[in-house]
Amino acid sequence: MLERVMQVGEQAELFEIESESTKIGFQANKLKSFEVEETQGMAARAVVEGRLGFAASSDVTAVDQLIDHVVASARLGDEIPLCFPESRPGPEVQIYDAGLAELPPPRLIEMGEEIIEAVLEADESAMVNVDLTRRVRESTLRNSAGAEVVVRKSPLSIMVAVERVRGDDVLALFEYFSTAALDEEYRDFVSRIAEKLRLGRRSATLSSGQMPVLFSPTGAPLLALPLIHGLDGKNVYRGISPMARRAGEPIFDEKLSVLDDPTLDGRPGSSSHDDEGVPRRRKALIDQGRLTGFVYDLKTAALAGTEPTGNGERGLFSPPSPSFSNMVVGAGKTPVEEIIAGIDRGLLVETPLGLGQGNVISGRFSNNLSLAFKIEGGEIVGRVKDVSVAGNIYQDLQDIAAVSVESEWVYGGIRLPYMLLSRLNVVTKG
Repeated sequence: MLERVMQVGEQAELFEIESESTKIGFQANKLKSFEVEETQGMAARAVVEGRLGFAASSDVTAVDQLIDHVVASARLGDEIPLCFPESRPGPEVQIYDAGLAELPPPRLIEMGEEIIEAVLEADESAMVNVDLTRRVRESTLRNSAGAEVVVRKSPLSIMVAVERVRGDDVLALFEYFSTAALDEEYRDFVSRIAEKLRLGRRSATLSSGQMPVLFSPTGAPLLALPLIHGLDGKNVYRGISPMARRAGEPIFDEKLSVLDDPTLDGRPGSSSHDDEGVPRRRKALIDQGRLTGFVYDLKTAALAGTEPTGNGERGLFSPPSPSFSNMVVGAGKTPVEEIIAGIDRGLLVETPLGLGQGNVISGRFSNNLSLAFKIEGGEIVGRVKDVSVAGNIYQDLQDIAAVSVESEWVYGGIRLPYMLLSRLNVVTKG
């Protein structure tokens, strides 16, 4: 197929995916669904007369049609000075676990029942939904430059949604966990959910104003999301990132360091190469507050006149785009208990009610909170309702009061510590 495309073009690439998944679903504390799904497909890119085209199909036998479509797409595509990579070795990363890949459905059901039991021990009135998905995914990339890369992963993901209703008081939690290694880490994840429910039994009131705000790892994505957009090479090339043309400058507090690390064993975002065949590598993007780099795929790197960073990721029907593998915000030096003990009156943000509210690319955020706690006299005294926080990371992250020693993986591919901002706008209902 590559040879046939090369008869009319200068470069060609073929990307194939095979995936098998088993999904177990619980609703309202009871087993509700059991699904097995197999998918496969192929996508092609071609450069014809300097223009880039893309086509994809879930029918792996439709080779002639795919070739016609990718060539036609290229003739009308963008003119980009892109070069598909040659064959180069990448780091050795453990992302396939045979024990996890072969995890039988009865064991997945046991895990779901175990999660529900742990949540109900913390609050017997809770209604719990759990989705467990065990997947094996293999992708193969070949291109006209001679690269051939096979990446095989065995990710397990667990989604837990908890709702507790007492009169007009509704407590809602949504937590997500993923791994590519069969271990006991998911039990720690469930224990943290149970602890939040226990803390949520007590209520407290809080007045609006500026105050110290402590973001837990599950609350800190409010701060991380604008960073992700700002460090995206596509936004940098377009000039809409506030970090564009600021490489080398100290932009944030020196307590903030951000890495993209695809070399971590057992993480679903890790791999030896990205989805374009570029070798992965660990890279510092913000080093003690100083901006040191961005994430690029082949296309954005070519447009920006720089080197790709091994961050091209894609779905079957979408072309590659820049994406973090594993975003790691560096841990600090202060235990979280000590951080809380030093707060006279403040707010602990546990769960935002949705992400992306506000002008995210500019750094602004304005979010209602699904779960938050009042801190008073150095202790968590109770859950507060109808609370929102607002700010701008390009101002607020210039003065970080503390970063915890402890950190957690959230949303699958982001590792975050507790982060304390000394003054943030907090608004409460009434």
